[in-house]
Amino acid sequence: MFLHMKIRWILVAALFLLFAGLFAWEKGWLPFDPLQADIPVAGGQSSTDQAASADGGEDPANASKAQGAEAASQANIAEGDGNSGTDLTQSAAPDAANPDEESAAPGEEVVKGTVEKGDTVIKILAGADSQAVQDYISAARRVFSMRAFRDGQPYVVVTDAATGKVKRFEYEIDSRRRLVVEGMEQPVARVEAIEYVTLLTTMSATIDDNLFQAVADAGESPQMALKLAELFGSEINFIRDLQEGDSFSVLVEKRYREGEYKGYGRILAAHFTNKGKTFEAYLFREGNKAASYYNSKGENVRKSLLQAPLAFTRVTSRFTKNRLHPILGYSRPHEGVDYAAPTGTPVKAVGEGVVTQRGWAGGYGNQVIVRHGGGLESLYAHLSGYARGLQSGQKVRQGQVIGFVGMTGLATGPHLDFRLRQNGKFVNPAKAINPRGEPVSKSAMSAFEKVMAVELAALKGEKTFPEYTVDSIVVDKVDLPQPEKSSEPEHKTEKRKKKHRN
Repeated sequence: MFLHMKIRWILVAALFLLFAGLFAWEKGWLPFDPLQADIPVAGGQSSTDQAASADGGEDPANASKAQGAEAASQANIAEGDGNSGTDLTQSAAPDAANPDEESAAPGEEVVKGTVEKGDTVIKILAGADSQAVQDYISAARRVFSMRAFRDGQPYVVVTDAATGKVKRFEYEIDSRRRLVVEGMEQPVARVEAIEYVTLLTTMSATIDDNLFQAVADAGESPQMALKLAELFGSEINFIRDLQEGDSFSVLVEKRYREGEYKGYGRILAAHFTNKGKTFEAYLFREGNKAASYYNSKGENVRKSLLQAPLAFTRVTSRFTKNRLHPILGYSRPHEGVDYAAPTGTPVKAVGEGVVTQRGWAGGYGNQVIVRHGGGLESLYAHLSGYARGLQSGQKVRQGQVIGFVGMTGLATGPHLDFRLRQNGKFVNPAKAINPRGEPVSKSAMSAFEKVMAVELAALKGEKTFPEYTVDSIVVDKVDLPQPEKSSEPEHKTEKRKKKHRN
């Protein structure tokens, strides 16, 4: 009897505790919420895993992408829709049928995606016959270097619905070129230009605060500020020289795909007034040379060196023979210029040249040295990392990203230590000899003046282009990527095949 009573009281107590717990949870008195538990989310990744993956694990190149271009990260300006300004073409919005729009034909399945980190063509075509995948890769290599396969780029896979075999693979190399491989038995590859609806637009603004704000007030993207800084980077020091009242006007292409604005094309003409002096730039292509920018005299706008290796930052230490070192505590020469900038800010080569050093350099931390010719070298120190694929012996062009701002070596904060060395001796970058690029030749001056007159009239709004194309004023040229080269000369390979046959 006593045992039965004990069991009955235990059951009553258990029921009481159960109901009490449910009541407390319903009222929110309990700290634990099962809805906040680490449960799987889409993709098989937990919520805490997603948060962790968003915070790190990427190389400096990818980190710089997350931070954005120099300007966008520092200016904190919302990007415009790119549809402002004065349209010099008849149609205010591109209504043309989109040649890129991919729809599934009867009997086909279409999969669109974006290349993610670690993806390969084999992974993207997973599920297809392994031999077919290898055939597609072999075909692609004849026209495109697969080493240039990059994450973040769109792709399209078309398969036969009945057999599951791949019929076509498309990969967007960049904003202008697409790799296409098609065929179910013997695939054939080609690289083709991506078609855009291009409109010609003018815009102008006066600087009240900074260049980014002026661009934003004009309803344009921060990318325009970067394009202007790149265009006039040899003429104007955008870190030091900009002031209130400066102004600019631009004649620029805007590109559309699927009726959606996709960014700027080329700047055809631009004026930038700084400190009362107006700098001009007109796009002109002489013969088979690459198109370049010239002023009204036919002088090349580009100089051998940019005024600075990064834009829209501030100088914290100038070239001097006597500076108190912030870490070592004693005075010594500082034979360079320090630019303060957030970690990950892209650093650009100030001139065309060859990388002679990429690696650790003691107190300089991660360092890149570029040899420009004529005994001139540029040094970039304290980098957080290097541009993807950058190696010693590699040729770089002016304005090419070679690394990212950091604080490696002897540094108290993130900055770039930039130096110039002439014949082994450090020189003041602000006083370095900086000759212009090649001017328009005398034989081409007449053609240049005609092109300049058209661009200037369009810039001033005096001329329109009802049926504008990228070749309407200055002929455009799309450089196609080179296919992968065999590691063995073709004649040797053929000899080896004959030997095996014999």
